[in-house]
Amino acid sequence: MFSLQEKIALISGAGSGIGAAASEIFAAQGARVIVVDRDEAAGAAQTNKIISNGGSAEFLQCDVADVDSCENVAKVVLEKYGHLDILVNNAGIGHVGTIFQTTAEDLDRMYQVNVRGVFNMSKAFIGSMVEHKKGSIVNTASVGGVVGIYDRVAYCTTKFAVVGLTKCMALDHATEGVRVNCVCPGRVETPFVKARLAEYPDPEKAYKEMSATQANGRMARPEEIASSMLYLASDESEFVTGSALIIDGGYSAGK
Repeated sequence: MFSLQEKIALISGAGSGIGAAASEIFAAQGARVIVVDRDEAAGAAQTNKIISNGGSAEFLQCDVADVDSCENVAKVVLEKYGHLDILVNNAGIGHVGTIFQTTAEDLDRMYQVNVRGVFNMSKAFIGSMVEHKKGSIVNTASVGGVVGIYDRVAYCTTKFAVVGLTKCMALDHATEGVRVNCVCPGRVETPFVKARLAEYPDPEKAYKEMSATQANGRMARPEEIASSMLYLASDESEFVTGSALIIDGGYSAGK
């Protein structure tokens, strides 16, 4: 099940965390993976890791917040392959703070990457998907795009926007063979999260507190989110579009 044999899949933010896990799982299921990341070293290392494990991959550097950068990536991919089967818009950034602790510049930067990044990359590829009459777009939103989270006003604002963008694109292109869905993870134990934990006065205490926000008492592993992306990317989910799949260990079920 969930074979991606001979599929062309592009994953942004694939240099680490959820994106890296998705790139490995997709490659293991037969996809030709295009690893996209702003960090050239991280993206190249992840590409080499996939290849060394017997998968098919290549790296393209891209800043999803930059329209020209996204269009240049699309030009390279479409000239080489003629189409793109799967687009995973995973690149994103975080921010901690209430509205008092968030500047307009903070919000603009969050919006530029988390929302415009999804918009830019989707717009660069969706035309060819419509022309090909087939395509699956999977966006990384957050449980913070479904329910509010304390001290995350800018982050949640952008992730609610990603959920809305997902649903609107799904409706607009449902009859054209293009499916658009998003995943809404809870807390995930990624290198980014670990780096933020290290900034706390008591990292171990902060880790336990973050883990406890999930009903099951732990953070997700990146591959658990990536497995859900695999389902949404595959033909087995052909009837699924406009969905915001919550993978949060019970966080949003209530307290």
